[in-house]
Amino acid sequence: MPCILVVDDDAAIREMIGMALIREGYKLLEAGSALEARQVIASRRPDLILLDWMLPGQSGFELARQLHNDNSRNSPPVIMLTARDQEVDKVAALEAGADDYVSKPFSVSELLARIKAVLRRTAQHDENTLLEIDGLRLDPGTRRVTAAGTPVELSPREFRLLHFFMTHQERVYSRQQLIEQVWGTAYVEDRTVDVHIRRLRKILEPSGHDRLIQTIRSAGYRFSVPG
Repeated sequence: MPCILVVDDDAAIREMIGMALIREGYKLLEAGSALEARQVIASRRPDLILLDWMLPGQSGFELARQLHNDNSRNSPPVIMLTARDQEVDKVAALEAGADDYVSKPFSVSELLARIKAVLRRTAQHDENTLLEIDGLRLDPGTRRVTAAGTPVELSPREFRLLHFFMTHQERVYSRQQLIEQVWGTAYVEDRTVDVHIRRLRKILEPSGHDRLIQTIRSAGYRFSVPG
C-alpha cells in the first residue's frame, strides 16, 4: 500500500489523520516540522505528502516550493492542508507545487477521497510509448521531456497534463473534462486547470511549443500543431 507522510505541528491532527489512513490500509509516516519532513523524505521517500501550511520555522508553503524546485520530476505529490481558504491562497499553493488543496476544517471522508484521486492520477501514465510532436519529446518510461533537444523540467502534474494533451491531439477539452481525465476528482476547481496550463505554457515558451496549447474561447483547450 502507498506510504503517506503527514506533516503537521499539531500532534492531535496527526493522530486523527493517521488513524484514518491506517484504517484504509495506508502506511504512515509523521513529521512535526519542515526539517523533520525533509529528513523523512530523504530516508523514506513517501508516495504522497499531506502538508500543513503553517509550520514552526519553515512554512509548509515554502517546503512545497522547495520540493517542487529541488526535484520536480521525482518529488512526491503534495496535498496542502490549511485554514486559509481564499482563492488567492489556493492559487499560490498550486503555483508553489501542491497537487491539491484542502481547507480546514475538513471531513476525513473528503480527505481520503482527495488522497485516492491524487494517487490514482499519479499512477495513471505508466505507458512506455515514446511521444514526439513537432520537436517536443516525452518519454513516459524515464519521465523525461525535451523541447527542440533541450531538457525541460516538469512537475508530476505538469507531466501528466502534457502527456494527456500529446495523446489526445486536436480535440477541444473543457476544463471539467480535463479535471476528470487528468485530475480524476470532482474536488478540483476550474481555476486549477488555468493555473497549470499557464505554468506549462511558460515552461514551453522558450522553445515555442507553448503555441501547441490553444485556448478555445468559451469552450476550453486544444493541443494542436499549426498547419
